Amino acid sequence: MVNTMLAVRNCRFAGVASLPALLIALASGSAIAEPSLQDVLRAVNSGLEVRQSAQAERSAEAEVTSADHAPLPTLSGKLSQIDLQNGLGPGDPLGRKRMDKSIGIDWTWERGDKRLHRTRAAERALAATRADTVETALQQMLVAQGNYFDWLGARERVRLMRDTAAVAQEAARAANRRRDAGDLSAQDALRVEIDSERVAADLQSAAVDLERAELVLSTFVRRQDLVTARGDAVNWPSLPELRGDNAAAELVPPLQARGDVRAAQAGVEAARASVDGALALRKLDPTWGLSFDHYPGVSNRLVELRVQIPLPLGYNYQGEISRAQSELSQAELAVERTMRDARIEQDRLAAEARSNRERARQFRDQIVPRASTVLKQAEFAFARGAIPLTDLLDARRTHRSTQLDALTAQLDAAKAETALLLRTRPELIVPASP
Repeated sequence: MVNTMLAVRNCRFAGVASLPALLIALASGSAIAEPSLQDVLRAVNSGLEVRQSAQAERSAEAEVTSADHAPLPTLSGKLSQIDLQNGLGPGDPLGRKRMDKSIGIDWTWERGDKRLHRTRAAERALAATRADTVETALQQMLVAQGNYFDWLGARERVRLMRDTAAVAQEAARAANRRRDAGDLSAQDALRVEIDSERVAADLQSAAVDLERAELVLSTFVRRQDLVTARGDAVNWPSLPELRGDNAAAELVPPLQARGDVRAAQAGVEAARASVDGALALRKLDPTWGLSFDHYPGVSNRLVELRVQIPLPLGYNYQGEISRAQSELSQAELAVERTMRDARIEQDRLAAEARSNRERARQFRDQIVPRASTVLKQAEFAFARGAIPLTDLLDARRTHRSTQLDALTAQLDAAKAETALLLRTRPELIVPASP
C-alpha cells in the first residue's frame, strides 16, 4: 500500500501524461523498479530474434545427426519364376507352389570418407549458426541500447520542457501584470504569451516523443515499467571511461573474435568439407546384396550374392565438384568482405565515441554555462530597461535550444560509447548469464 501511495505521489507531480502511470500504479498495487541498461541488454536473450536464431541452431544440430550415419541397409523380398503357362501346382503358397521365393538385404558401402566429409561440413555449419546467434544477440543489444537511451533522452526532454514551460507561463503572467500596470506594451505582452504557447506546444511534442520511445523500447521490456518511470528522475547509466585517443584502440580485440567473422570463417570450413565430399564422389560406392531363395522341387536353401556398381560413363561428378568449389570461393569472399566491414565498423565506432564524447564535454563545460550566463544577463538587463523584449526572448530561445542540443550530444555520446563497448568489451556492460 505504501508503494502504491508513493507511485501515486510521483504521478501527481509528473505533469505530462501522468494519468496512465497513475492507473497502472493503482492496478499493480506495488512499486516497479525502473529498467536499467543491464535489464534491457539481458532481455535481448529472450527476444524473438534471438530465439529464432537459437531454433536455427537446433536445426543445424539435427543436420549433424542426420549426416553422421552410414547408409541404411535395405530389406527386400520377391516372388519370381511364376509359371503362367503350366500353373503353380498344388499345395500351400509358401511351401509347394512352383515359384521362387526370396528375401534379401542390400547395403551400400561408402568409400572415400564421404561420411566424414559430410559430418564435418554439418559441424562447421553448426559452428557458423552458433556464431550467427551470438552476432544476432549483439545486433539486438545495439538496437536495444539505442532505444534505451532514446527513452532516457525523451524523459529528460520532457523534464526540460516542463521546467521551461513553467518559467514561460510565469513570465507570461508577469508580462500581463506589467501590461495592466502600464509598464509594458500590449504588443510585448502578446509576444511573451506567444513564446509561452510555443514552449507549451514543444512540451506536448516531447510528451508524444516519450510515448513513441516507450513503445519502441517495449519490444525488450514491459511497457508498464516504462510508463511507471515517467515521473522519476533520469538515472544515466555509468559507463567505463575511455581515456585518451588510443584508449578505444586498446579495447579492440582481434577481429576474429567477432561473431560475424567467426560465422564467415566457419562457413569457409564448411565449404571446404563440402569440396572434399564432392571429390569423394569419384570413389564409386558398391552396393552389396545377399538373398535366401526357396524353390520347391529344386532346393529349400538357395543363396544369391550380388553387387551393384555405378558406371560413370561420360560423367564424373564435374557438376557437383564445380558447384562445391564455387561455394568455397563465395565463402572466402564473404570472409574478406566481413573482415573489411568489421574493420571499418570498429574504426567508425571508435571515431564516433571519441568525437561525440568531446562534443558532449564542450556542451557541458562551455556552451551550456555560457548560454545560462547570457540568459541571466539578459533578464537582469531587461528588468532595468537596458535591452528590448526581443533580445530577452532571443536569449531564452537560445538557452532552450542549447539545453536540447546538449541533451542530444549527451545521448549521442552515450550511444556511441555503449556501441563501442558492446563491439569490443561487452563483458564490461553486458550482465553475466545467471
